[in-house]
Parts: sequence; structure tokens; C-alpha cells
Amino acid sequence: MRIAVYLPLLLSLLAPLGARPLSTRCEPRLATWLLTASAVVLAGASTVSLGLLATTALIRVPSLAALGHWSALTAQRDDPAELSVALLAGLLLGAAVTAAARLLWRRARTLAAAALEAACMPTRDGLVVVDDEAPDAYALPGLPGRVVVSTGMLHVLDAGEHDILLTHERAHLAGHHYVFVALAQLGAAANPLLRPLATAVTYTIERWADENAATASGDRTRVARAVGKAALAAHRAPARLRGPGAALGVLGVLGRRNPLTAAGPVPRRVAALLAPPLGRHPLLTAATAAVLIAATGATADAAQDLHLLLESIGAS
Repeated sequence: MRIAVYLPLLLSLLAPLGARPLSTRCEPRLATWLLTASAVVLAGASTVSLGLLATTALIRVPSLAALGHWSALTAQRDDPAELSVALLAGLLLGAAVTAAARLLWRRARTLAAAALEAACMPTRDGLVVVDDEAPDAYALPGLPGRVVVSTGMLHVLDAGEHDILLTHERAHLAGHHYVFVALAQLGAAANPLLRPLATAVTYTIERWADENAATASGDRTRVARAVGKAALAAHRAPARLRGPGAALGVLGVLGRRNPLTAAGPVPRRVAALLAPPLGRHPLLTAATAAVLIAATGATADAAQDLHLLLESIGAS
């Protein structure tokens, strides 16, 4: 436990360095899965590590140690963690659990509101056109979800680009992209060191939807042009006219009233569409898997060490 318990925290510090390579060099769908899994696993592992460290502080308190029939004096002598470190871990654990619980509650309310709003939008093909000058398009999850497009956005794009727009937004719904965003941000709430991973996920889901549109249209250049035109139109619209979603973006994925974050950098998306499709990049995939296995293994090892410590002080 002297080393293993700290490894997930160290990996959480180093993992964000891989967010940019994964999002720019790896196929978007795979990158989204890897980034989201990294955020969830590392957040879980670091939270458990904090809990293990905090426990070593609790068992040094005689009244609490008595509840488990442990010896507080033996714990103070044999515990490998410094008391100050254990107390700090307890404070960080409380902050992590509180932040994660608050975000989970907000996301649950937002998804419920989005599903209710989608149910109130009757449509045969899942497309809702709203009479609004603001160029806007977004996916609204529900059972089923809806793609909402403003008349302002339809005026900006030509007929062929309308199909690209719809394919992009429907890809958000079909791929359940709002789940990836929510999970990544939940991990970042529990461990703020992982925020770059959550930010990268908001970009890779856009790239994922872009690639779906490129595959469907068969013309990557035309998709890149549509992305640029839609984003430029939304940017130029006066603030009072801007709608709740982001052009060809994910702002609407979790509901109109509570957008999560801005869409990924448009120039990077356009450049990626003008280049050949990305591959799976086995080296990055293997490196990510190794990090997650190391974090999980270290957490399990630290938990076993604490179990042995509790057994030893219980036998004293």
C-alpha cells in the first residue's frame, strides 16, 4: 500500500497528456471509447485510493477502531501512510463524492427534461423544424430522440448539405453520444485532473458524427464545407438570435436549457475531414489499455494491503 495506493493518483496526473494524441490520431469512435473509459476508470481508481488512505486515518481514532475491534495503537505504529496524508485524502474524497453526486443529479434532471421535451415534439421521421432566424441544429435525446433544426440553419445550407446536417445530428442520437459526454464529465467531476479527457470527448464525438456524415455522403470535402458554413453562420449570428444548440455540434445533446460545453474546435474538424480517415492506432490503444490495467491493478493491490493491515491490527 506504500506505493500502489498512490499509483492511480499519479496516472490521473499523467493521463491527460494522452488526450490530444488520442483525439487527433485515433479513429474518432475508438478514441471516444478509450477517452471515456479512461476518465471513468481513473476517476474510480483514484477515488478508491483516496478512500483507502482516509480509512487509515479513521482506524487511528480509538472510538472508531473499537467499532471494528481493531487496535488504534497498533494502527498508529504499523500504518504506512502519514496521518497528514490520510487526513488530506479524506478531505479530497469528500469533495470528489460531493462534486460527482451534484453532477450526476444535474445530468439526470437534464436528461429527463430532454426526454420530456422530445416527447412533446410530434414528428414522423424524428426531424423537427422550428421557425427561428438563428442558425441552429442539435440532437435532443429521448424515446425516441429528435433532431431539431432552425429555419435559419436551413437557409444557410443547400439541399445536399441539409442531408449532411441531418446525418451528423442523427449520428449523435444513434451513437448515444450524450452518454459518453456525461460519463466523461462525471469522471472529471470526481477527479478534476481528468478534465482534459472530458474536453477531448466533446471533440471526438463531433468527429465521430462528422465521419458518419462523410461515409454517408461519400464526399469528405463537402462535409468539411458544411461544417465550416454552419459554424461560421452560428458565429456571425447576433447574440440575441443565437439558439441553444451549436451548429453541427453537441450542445443540444443533453437538452436545450443545460448545454454542457462548446463544440470541438471547428478548424481541427475541417482539417480532419480534408485528410484521409484515421486508423485505429494500435500503439495508442495498447498504451491506454496498459494505463487502465495498471490503475485497476494498483487499486486492487492497495485494497488487499489495507485488508491485511486490518487483519493484523485486529489480531493485536
